Amino acid sequence: MTLKIAIVGCGKIADGHIEEIQKMPERARVVAVCDLELLMAEQIAVRYGIPSHYDSFDRLLDVEKPDVVHITTPPQSHLFLARRAIEAGAHVYVEKPTALNLADVRRLIELCTAAGKKMTVGWEYQFDPPAIEMRRLVGDGVIGDPVHVESCFGYNLAGPFGTALLGDGSHWVHRLPGKLFHNNVDHLLNKIVEFVDDEQPKVTATAYALREKRFGDSRDDMLDELRVTVQGARVSAYGTFSSHARPPGHFLRVYGTKNTLHVDFTSRTVTLDASPKLPSAIGRVVPAFDQALSYLREGGKNVVRFARSDFHFFSGLNRLIGLFYDSITRGAELPISYRDMIRVAWMMDEIFRQVPQEKART
Repeated sequence: MTLKIAIVGCGKIADGHIEEIQKMPERARVVAVCDLELLMAEQIAVRYGIPSHYDSFDRLLDVEKPDVVHITTPPQSHLFLARRAIEAGAHVYVEKPTALNLADVRRLIELCTAAGKKMTVGWEYQFDPPAIEMRRLVGDGVIGDPVHVESCFGYNLAGPFGTALLGDGSHWVHRLPGKLFHNNVDHLLNKIVEFVDDEQPKVTATAYALREKRFGDSRDDMLDELRVTVQGARVSAYGTFSSHARPPGHFLRVYGTKNTLHVDFTSRTVTLDASPKLPSAIGRVVPAFDQALSYLREGGKNVVRFARSDFHFFSGLNRLIGLFYDSITRGAELPISYRDMIRVAWMMDEIFRQVPQEKART
């Protein structure tokens, strides 16, 4: 079965979706794209040889009757667009965050369940090679029982996306309840819930801005540093979102009863902490060489992945899309459980309750 795919929202991330879908022509093909700006839809259709483009989502659904809709629009529109797609008989892939709040996420899951359709969310880093290797090591008992995790995600406000939202006071990020955090905190939380299995763990959040306030509008309200602690019954977690730490980090540390594991999503390495095996000062010299050898081995693995064309930026996105399509055509398990979507949404609501952005100027 070759799935008919439609993309709604023709911003930059849509390019990544289309490129990865076009690498699996025997499984799926993009039949149409849609954007409120017809020129955006037309340009992406021409770039990728997509047969149809629209500025009306309802018309796309009526004419094309897609099997799956990828929603790559700002989060404010996710609930409305996903609901329309489900009502039209399509499965939905929604870019993160799934929706603006827990109530909306629950509503979408209820709609999917009632209609017999499936939904996933764009947590592609969870399917990158280092995340897969991490799960193998944890599953093999290499670190023992996890007791604590640290999740870090860095954001560069001087980069292309940061420059765009700071340069435009009406940018859609400024209209999100959690502003910058709302569009990125999934990257922290979806890694934490993998280890903190509680339905509603204790969450404590603090946030502040390190930037100088210089615009006199909503841009000054945007907080840019977030710290989150999560206390579960058996595992605790600490999350860091930073717009100022350099280089911008994206990593996960998992502390276990036998060892500690470090997953670097930027360099795509997975290493274990080295511990002294010899007495006195010599014992302190050797671990550094053990660590160096670990990174050398990881570098070698990455060379092999590169040679196999498995080191490209969107390798995790490709796996996630493929697994989602398998769940549709083969009845396989969803790559991301609805339970995890709900738990992340609950934690997001709790964070934004504790660090409301409207108080940022006071």
